[in-house]
Amino acid sequence: MKLYLVLISLIVFVTSCGQTEQPIDADQNLSSGAQADPITGRGDHMDTYFGTDVPDPYRWLEDDLSDDTSAWISQQNTSTRSFIDAISLRDDVKKTVARLLNFERETAPFFEGGTRYFYRNSGLQNQRVLFRETEDLAEQVFLDPNTFSDDGTVSMSGVSFSKDGSLVAYQLSEGGSDWRSIVIRDVETGAVLEPPLVDVKFSGIEWMSNTGFFYSSYDKPDGSELSAKTDQHKLYFHRLGTPQRSDELIFGGSDEEKHRYVGADVGADGRYLVISAANSTSGNRLFVKDLSSDNDQLIVLFADESADGSLLESDDNLLLIETNKDAPNGRVIAIDPQLPDPGQWIDVIPEGEFVLNANSGAGFLFAEYMVDAISRVTQFDLKGRMIRNIELPDLGTASGFSGEKDQEALYFTFTNYRIAPAIFALDPHSGETTLYRASQSPFDGNRFKTEQVFFNSKDGTRIPMIITYAKGTRLDGSTPTLLYGYGGFDISIRPRFSSTVAAWLELGGIYAVPNIRGGGEYGKRWHLAGTKTQKQNVFDDFIAAAEFLIDKGYTRKERLAVTGRSNGGLLVGAVTTQRPDLFQVSLPGVGVLDMLRYHTFTAGAGWAYDYGTSEESEEMFKYLLSYSPLHNTKPGTDYPATLVTTAERDDRVVPAHSYKFAAQLQHDHAGDSPILIRIDSNAGHGAGTPIEKIVDQYADIYSFTLKNMGIEKVESASDAL
Repeated sequence: MKLYLVLISLIVFVTSCGQTEQPIDADQNLSSGAQADPITGRGDHMDTYFGTDVPDPYRWLEDDLSDDTSAWISQQNTSTRSFIDAISLRDDVKKTVARLLNFERETAPFFEGGTRYFYRNSGLQNQRVLFRETEDLAEQVFLDPNTFSDDGTVSMSGVSFSKDGSLVAYQLSEGGSDWRSIVIRDVETGAVLEPPLVDVKFSGIEWMSNTGFFYSSYDKPDGSELSAKTDQHKLYFHRLGTPQRSDELIFGGSDEEKHRYVGADVGADGRYLVISAANSTSGNRLFVKDLSSDNDQLIVLFADESADGSLLESDDNLLLIETNKDAPNGRVIAIDPQLPDPGQWIDVIPEGEFVLNANSGAGFLFAEYMVDAISRVTQFDLKGRMIRNIELPDLGTASGFSGEKDQEALYFTFTNYRIAPAIFALDPHSGETTLYRASQSPFDGNRFKTEQVFFNSKDGTRIPMIITYAKGTRLDGSTPTLLYGYGGFDISIRPRFSSTVAAWLELGGIYAVPNIRGGGEYGKRWHLAGTKTQKQNVFDDFIAAAEFLIDKGYTRKERLAVTGRSNGGLLVGAVTTQRPDLFQVSLPGVGVLDMLRYHTFTAGAGWAYDYGTSEESEEMFKYLLSYSPLHNTKPGTDYPATLVTTAERDDRVVPAHSYKFAAQLQHDHAGDSPILIRIDSNAGHGAGTPIEKIVDQYADIYSFTLKNMGIEKVESASDAL
């Protein structure tokens, strides 16, 4: 089982010099044409970096507890709703989105204590339901988070069973917050065994037999729990039947052990506890503790954070570790905890030409390689001997291949932009694959085609892009096109089906996804080429993708929209300020938009590996200032129609980023296109968002996009097929 590693996308820090808070002006700014944007009061706050004064007139919007901020949110949402609700095609768009989300979805099964479990959503349920199979093979609801709240905003994650399957612990989040509680139940009776653990964040749940489990959290911050900085992650052991205040601190309590992200994994045999400790989203230290010994000494495997490492499997007292240490494309190594010196490490699956993602199941290793973002899967035994290549049904993304050592069948999911996820069963001994569960999606992928193209970025770097659209589409520049990007944190954007993307395709659009630098599609070097003082490469790659789509006739400027979320929201914000002439619509979602202060909120300092910070050097400050979306809007500029999206309870990328950027863009915009912000209530960064909110959100985004492309009518949901 892979080591739990916290890998998130978050925010910033700087020196304060005083601020005059200004409430919102109730008057309306009518200079932007048909859409009246609210005027946001500007303060006189100034920060000084290396002798350079930088104004921050909307600093007051960072206070999520203030009445002024609440009033501003209300006013902006009122303005946004008045515009979007007047779009005549919104109802048809919403029907299409809802129809394509309304189908039964089921995950691959997994086994706990010999019992089969799986998740299912019957259609438009706000949260998926956990089922189990009874002794007579009947399906039984085991945990239904839809019953935890009236509005579906309480979500469940991190479900973890004890080794014998008799106990279960799971995490609950309210309104999308990263702060969670842990509930512990008896599997057979369903009885809650004790009061929930509270104030848990960025945590896994790793059981040690049936006595208790390891989990991670921060000390609860003073002030706002949504935006206050959290900096020291701690690993605890909770012994069942004891109060949370008595939980044993395992790691992270001292200055020497101070890290922003701490996680743990217990090997399948229950002997070893593996601890991961990291200060950023890339690289981690790795420690081992022998749980069979009374010796509390930690054995050091990775002494520094120069590479990533995670537990994959334990075998004959050897730990199989997946890592990119001395292997940018990744490898699997075997380490004897009693002989941890790197000179004693054994290559099980050596580094290869393509980026590796490994899983273990049924006593085998499965290497999923990315070849231009497309999956290829090879099966090995635990000693690294190749068994076979696994046949996949098409070009796309395969995931899964994990399970207990004694499982007779393993399961994997296959998908791409046209094919909704189908589940396949694999006989690990023969290599035979059979369709276990076909997708129930109403989307007819046969009506569409997907192609992979390559283009050159500004510096000549060859970039792949996958483009999906309806068969028979005329490439004459008239087709509405959605260009999506991310480009950061070593995250690979793989071909995966999305019902909301399918809705865009059915509405007549093209969907294009370039695999730009900053991601992990071509290993560590590709990631590093889009970090810190090379971050502009990411934006250049995305701009080149837009130019390619226009040059080749897929679309034209007036029919092109750019979209991305989180780090992708930063991408969209940056290209909006750098090339406002290149596209018609900008859709930055939950974005990191204030690059001078991102590290001062929540656990945002952990993003410094990718971004650098405004405090570390004058060079880094000037580089961040050169592209920070908030600081690069220009008065008198005609910006694309923009719909910024965020959520009030986003405690990962705090909504102040979006608030300040929207206010600044509204202030500087000189054209007639609307500059709006959509602020969701009782929602967070995205995980656990109720289906109802997803439908409304994409109905708003797509209708806004099409309206501003000059499209007044789309095929209704009833006529779409």
